[in-house]
Amino acid sequence: MNKLLKKMNEGNCVYGPFMKTGDPAFVEIVGHSGFDFAILDLEHGPSNELALQNLIRGAQIVNLCPIVRVSKLDEVLIGRALDVGAQGVQVPQITNSKEAAIAVKASKFAPLGERGVCRFVRASNYSSTDRFKYLSEANDNLVILQLEGQEAINNLDEILDVSGIDVIFVGPYDLSQSIGVPGNINHPLVEEKMKYIIKRASEKGILTGTFVDAVDDATKWKNIGVSYISYSVDVGIFYETCKNILLMIKEE
Repeated sequence: MNKLLKKMNEGNCVYGPFMKTGDPAFVEIVGHSGFDFAILDLEHGPSNELALQNLIRGAQIVNLCPIVRVSKLDEVLIGRALDVGAQGVQVPQITNSKEAAIAVKASKFAPLGERGVCRFVRASNYSSTDRFKYLSEANDNLVILQLEGQEAINNLDEILDVSGIDVIFVGPYDLSQSIGVPGNINHPLVEEKMKYIIKRASEKGILTGTFVDAVDDATKWKNIGVSYISYSVDVGIFYETCKNILLMIKEE
């Protein structure tokens, strides 16, 4: 079992930032700090697949679980992320069960899915791993689906019935935009819909995740039952730290 999934199934909450950096050193630093995972962002980040494999190497050096957010639902993009060593894929803008099923099938080898097979890739140590061992163990990679709008909520039960989903990730910013309060992620209506998703997923035995950029929000959603918390973004964390240091210096 994927170590991150095992930790969540044991009742623990796991934490990790989104990362837009192209420098593996920053990924290593995140691991040294004690985070559980990093979401290497190909949707809103400037990185590409060639750079991605080095970011994944940086994560693996420090026992940090590398999750890749692909730019869109696309079987080829999902396969490429997994081929270079991602231990999970996070797929944005899932709105219905058909899309959810496509994401799962693209992430898993048979009999669980229809991922394109190539063993001459980094994930199988460039063919040095026994082919049957690789095909079996690769199916432990996480499938994380992002639900980010009212359409997804309307189709929630059918999405949750798709086999093979490990985590349902609620995107609060896109959700707030979808329901008419853009950017107000703490709006009562946003929180009501997030709690509904978390409750229904829990009833189906599926773990949930979300994004926060404040410690109080991380604590709140953990207590509500969220298991997979993305805490802010590397560039935002760096900016806030720099700003706060300067403010403290000036106050003295």
